[in-house]
Amino acid sequence: MTFKKQFWALSAGVLALAACSQPASEESDTVTTQTPDTTSERQIVQIDPENDPRVWLEEVEGERALEWVEGQNERTFDRLRGDARYQGLYDQALAIYQSEDRIPYGAYYGGYVWNFWQDADNTHGLWRRTSLASYLSETPEWDVILDLDALSEAEDRNWVWRGANCLAPDYDRCMLTLSDGGSDAAVRREFDVSDRAFVEGGFETPNAKGGVSWVDENTLLVGLATSEEDSTDSGYPSVSYRWERGTDLSEATEVVRGDREDVGLFAFRTEDSDGTVYMMASEADTFYDTTWWYLPLDSDPVALPIPAKADIQDLYQGELVFSINEEWTPVEGGETYPQGALLSFTMADFVASGELPEVKTVYVPGARESIGGVGATASALLVAIDENVVGGLEAFHYENGNWSSDTVPVPDNMTIGLGSTNSNEDIAFMNAEGFLTPDSLYMVNAAELTVEPIKSIPDRFDTEGLIVEQHEAASTDGTMIPYFVVRREDVPMDGTTPTLLYAYGGFQVSIRPSYSGSRGQLWLENGGAYVVANIRGGGEFGPAWHQAGLKMDRQRIYDDLISVAEDLNGRGLTSPRHLGVYGGSNGGLLTGVMYTQRPDLWNAVVSAVPLLDMLRFNQLLAGASWMGEYGDPSDPDEGGFLRSISPYHNVDANGDYPEIYLYTSTKDDRVHPGHARKFAHLLEELGHDYLYYENTAGGHSAAANLEETARRDALLYTFLMQKLMDDVDPLDAQDEAPAEE
Repeated sequence: MTFKKQFWALSAGVLALAACSQPASEESDTVTTQTPDTTSERQIVQIDPENDPRVWLEEVEGERALEWVEGQNERTFDRLRGDARYQGLYDQALAIYQSEDRIPYGAYYGGYVWNFWQDADNTHGLWRRTSLASYLSETPEWDVILDLDALSEAEDRNWVWRGANCLAPDYDRCMLTLSDGGSDAAVRREFDVSDRAFVEGGFETPNAKGGVSWVDENTLLVGLATSEEDSTDSGYPSVSYRWERGTDLSEATEVVRGDREDVGLFAFRTEDSDGTVYMMASEADTFYDTTWWYLPLDSDPVALPIPAKADIQDLYQGELVFSINEEWTPVEGGETYPQGALLSFTMADFVASGELPEVKTVYVPGARESIGGVGATASALLVAIDENVVGGLEAFHYENGNWSSDTVPVPDNMTIGLGSTNSNEDIAFMNAEGFLTPDSLYMVNAAELTVEPIKSIPDRFDTEGLIVEQHEAASTDGTMIPYFVVRREDVPMDGTTPTLLYAYGGFQVSIRPSYSGSRGQLWLENGGAYVVANIRGGGEFGPAWHQAGLKMDRQRIYDDLISVAEDLNGRGLTSPRHLGVYGGSNGGLLTGVMYTQRPDLWNAVVSAVPLLDMLRFNQLLAGASWMGEYGDPSDPDEGGFLRSISPYHNVDANGDYPEIYLYTSTKDDRVHPGHARKFAHLLEELGHDYLYYENTAGGHSAAANLEETARRDALLYTFLMQKLMDDVDPLDAQDEAPAEE
């Protein structure tokens, strides 16, 4: 179990024209400037964030806005779904997503493996469980606990599963989280597993962002952003209440309150293997600075004496395990713990004294290492550790006040994903995959330190002749940026290979090698190459790699990706005519910056569920929570920098841009669809080439079910084939077509 601020994990990206650090004049619609390397005039469209002429597109369900969206979707469908290849790509993607031979990933607790499953017949999905012995067989016998399709039909709602929180040790009473249409806002409803039914008169919350956590069978800690009084500026809960069974939610007792300027406040339960339970809360003062609270049941909250830039990971044999994202000297003149270290102290000693107990070092990552998943089992604390973006697994033990570790044998040169763990069990699950190696599920026995393969998916695409390489490119400041290339071994290095470059670069999110059947069938099998760049802003090499690109240092992230693109061209793999760049959320901002800063590098840009208006992002939905990553638009310095990189504020009316494909979702209540809408509308007015698609459901993933996911992929790869593979660009063909008489 990991208590990181994953609830908000999104992404974004920015654009920095280094020469501009202050806001430009807003007296006219355009401003004429000179680029550093040419004498041609540029006309950057000037947009006043306080008087944005496209603000009507921020009305998510506005009639005028949805009418515009419908017209854009029709235009995009006409071209992409009208392509002869589209239907085949869609059919391939849908077959992969609905295949019965997928791995039924699950969590083991209470003597059962629990799984949520969607397929062609169960589009909303089944929540189900089976015994461990049955799960290990080739054909598990599943006991369906809840049929979400039947529930959706009965209640006339588009229910999207968001998980179950079941009370230990029986796991018979659960709080289910259900979202209507895929938004982050959701309802929580009490469910009786034995009865296979929602509890009549049981706990049920209104639709809101937030969460609930069990205290005991008759008590919840609840935090919901249902009113201004109980919400932060970011739209998350600012208060946690104790809610007793049989009482109205309005009568719940306040336990801990944060500030409206916080990102959010979330309570959670952590339990040791001996049954000891601690209720705690994270008050995110910013996205990266947190006040961690211990919540006694009979007294006031007590702040934990750990750094603001720290993440609680789990509780193991009485030790509260946490990682630090900054150097820390807890006692003046005492030991200093390095950034990225995994540490612990005895929780019971803190509860008894209210003071920081002795701090112990669990693990200190090396310069090219980072800590991934951390989870407590009955016999060991399992920790996934990446070295140079390749995965490993360690089992840590605590005895007589000291930590020791053993290396758990895992497959070589794979991405290792540690699944959920339980402090009462020694069984955990682990996934291993690579760009060309299908996912395999392993059962980890923490007591015996063994790893056993139990399930795998078949090859989804033909890998014969494909190779994976890892290269490095020197960024503008000399930092070496690693990147992976997946390509055919026999491609001519003459710049003609259609190449898709993907990156993220934010929020300490690591982008590691992964297996994708749709990417393999729809792109690699058709002759495309795929590149993943591990640029700064991510977490591939620990907190320092991320923090190097925060706020006004963000141009480094963009320079990193530009350097990788130039390195690909220099090696002869591809050229701007055949190179595309793709990113989503924070990565959508990243590609928006690539579009405005270096349009000469690409023939296709894809910006998915993106941030693009960096002067209003903090006023839209959850945007205020990301100022710790991007900066504050109202700050003179940070605002000036944000203006210099904001894609929406750096479009040249006279610019020669590649075609950009923007897609988002009406139901995305994390990154506002207004970002993509306004950017597309601006390009429409200027006559720049673009395509726009907005799914009317699906939340931040831009897809609410498997059919929508397949459609999303088919549209994407049809666009990329047209732009990067075809001998004639569809826009050139359109220009050359004879005029109608």
